[in-house]
Amino acid sequence: MKRQKRDRLERAQSQGYKAGLNGRSMETCPYQQMDAKSYWLGGWRDARDDKNSGLFK
Repeated sequence: MKRQKRDRLERAQSQGYKAGLNGRSMETCPYQQMDAKSYWLGGWRDARDDKNSGLFK
């Protein structure tokens, strides 16, 4: 049985979240297409909010 790939926009959001948790700058976004870039930045913002609210150290 073949494994199904994750949606690329979901993957972009997940990578942005990880980047935000690791303290990377939003300028390090690897995406050029607007859709994927906006998902990456959304994940980055979510991670920064979670980190600032004390969910992660």
